[in-house]
Amino acid sequence: MRVVVAGLGVQGHKRRRVAGTDFVAAVDPVNPQAEYRAIEDVPLLSYDAVLACIPDEPKVELLGYLLGNGKHVLVEKPLWAPDEKSIAELEDIARAKGVVCYVAYNHRFEPHFVRMREAVGSGKLGALYHCRMFYGNGTARLVRESQWRDQGAGVLPDLGSHLLDTAQFWFGDIGESIRVVSSRCFENRAPDHVVLACGSTIPQLEFEMTLLNWRNHFTCDLLAENGSVHIRSLCKWGPTSFTFRRRVLPSGSPPEDTVTLTQDDPTWELEYAHFKSLCAGGHCTDLSCDIRLNRVLRQLGEAAVATARP
Repeated sequence: MRVVVAGLGVQGHKRRRVAGTDFVAAVDPVNPQAEYRAIEDVPLLSYDAVLACIPDEPKVELLGYLLGNGKHVLVEKPLWAPDEKSIAELEDIARAKGVVCYVAYNHRFEPHFVRMREAVGSGKLGALYHCRMFYGNGTARLVRESQWRDQGAGVLPDLGSHLLDTAQFWFGDIGESIRVVSSRCFENRAPDHVVLACGSTIPQLEFEMTLLNWRNHFTCDLLAENGSVHIRSLCKWGPTSFTFRRRVLPSGSPPEDTVTLTQDDPTWELEYAHFKSLCAGGHCTDLSCDIRLNRVLRQLGEAAVATARP
């Protein structure tokens, strides 16, 4: 498969490296390393797919052009659009042309995230009570200095989209009754610290995301009837651990099993291999989850901006 990387920034360089010999050209309006300045300049017969590492605003128009010309597309999360109809139209185009439109959430391929999904699906945890996730990095200054990142809902679409997608990946449909508990602009113009919650789901959910955690970190604590499961860190920041604690009745110190990994981040290669398999296998594009996630993110984003405090 011959691929073009659109947007040669941090993500674009990662995607180009992972694509390896599949890579044929890059497109970027300003980066001198790119062979083309606009995707329309790339001869249509020279490539089969595009890895779209671009800002939110131009996504719908760019994807419409690519899918309409029969090109597979992997687009960086989230698939933002001003309305649901725009995403539904992209789905229709992809299906009519028989091509894949895949929204990239690489954390689905994180080893301990897959292990969590398997633990939940096995039923061994019993009733699920409460899941709290924290995702923090220290990029506040970099975001503030960016020409396009420090605007809108800030950290919410960036890190919050990962947390919402992860909850869907583990628990299925999480509904839309999620609310903003706190939204703060400590250093940036757009919110750089947001807390969300939802008490009507199973399990009930709590998400915290920030650009002010000077050491990058992720944690998850899932409390359940038969025990609890805990994830600490991601492979890219390793070591990362997955701990299952089995409940002792009526109470007592629980025995626990821990798996600790110290390895390079495998998610980019695994996700690219998954994308290629979808393209080769004639996968039918389904953007229903992305339509719902876009709607939730827009609602939460408006609330986060409206309630943000310094």
